[in-house]
Amino acid sequence: MSENGYEKETRHLRFEVAPGQTTPVRIDRYLADMVQNATRSKVQQAISEGRVLVNGKPTKASYLVQPDDLIEAEILKHKVPELAPEPIPIDIIFEDDDFLIINKPSHMVVHPAFGNWTGTLVNALLHHTGQLSGANDPAVRPGIVHRIDKGTSGLLVVAKHDTAHQLLAKQFAKHTIERSYQAIVWGQPPDEGTFDSLMGRHPRDRKLMAVLTDGRGKQAITHFKVLERFDHLSLIEARLETGRTHQIRVHLADAGFPLLADAVYGGAAVRYGSNTGFRKDLFLKLFKELGRQCLHAKTLGFLHPSTGEPVHFESPLPADFEHALEQLRTYCS
Repeated sequence: MSENGYEKETRHLRFEVAPGQTTPVRIDRYLADMVQNATRSKVQQAISEGRVLVNGKPTKASYLVQPDDLIEAEILKHKVPELAPEPIPIDIIFEDDDFLIINKPSHMVVHPAFGNWTGTLVNALLHHTGQLSGANDPAVRPGIVHRIDKGTSGLLVVAKHDTAHQLLAKQFAKHTIERSYQAIVWGQPPDEGTFDSLMGRHPRDRKLMAVLTDGRGKQAITHFKVLERFDHLSLIEARLETGRTHQIRVHLADAGFPLLADAVYGGAAVRYGSNTGFRKDLFLKLFKELGRQCLHAKTLGFLHPSTGEPVHFESPLPADFEHALEQLRTYCS
């Protein structure tokens, strides 16, 4: 049974608001941000039906959550569509009986989720080969050992069976995977350096990630070096030691060097230098042409799950990234 695409079964949830939650936020927005795949309208419906309690009492959607509040909620589950193979072209760099290496284009979502049930890399992979780890379990993401953001291009490893998936996942967990990215960032970072911080959900916007200074979050380590400098921008290489959500984007933005065209973390505006005349027009055009953060997963290396031998893969910069570099070399040298 379902209701408007939602299953009758509910999720029984319990949240203790952090002591540091000092910014006023309505409870309907708080729960919509905290609960995966929950819409604000469904949260408001649950509140109006008395299925949300604050400190044991029914509440209103306009209630502003307070530090140390205990929130108990029953939210209708979203009906998850069955994964379907789709004949979407994919760029396969390497394939054997254990895994595939995919060169993902920017703007392609890796796995189906709320708002993107079709047209994803997983749908394309199921059409290419049904032999993916966890392919028969709708609760998992078939074959996906790790992911990169929708707007990020570059290399991904996809496991074909559960044993390969487990062995690859262990390498990611132990931070022994070799991963390097290239990015164009605003500003002039040091020639090289390391970001080492705690990272977690932004305290005021749960859809974003942030560097945290209150002891919460998980350790995030990014090593970087500058490859080329331009007028008020730089081409950098970033190597991940950990793999937190949006890690490179957040670390660079927090340090004052947001990625070029990253609308989420402040890079889709002229951050340094003149913002008038030809220069303004140049960057407005670049932002539109890129339509995504200028970040590319360039190299990937690990131990082969069957042979134990090291394997290494590289991906050339995509056309939009190369075009941005050409523009900077021509007009911002």
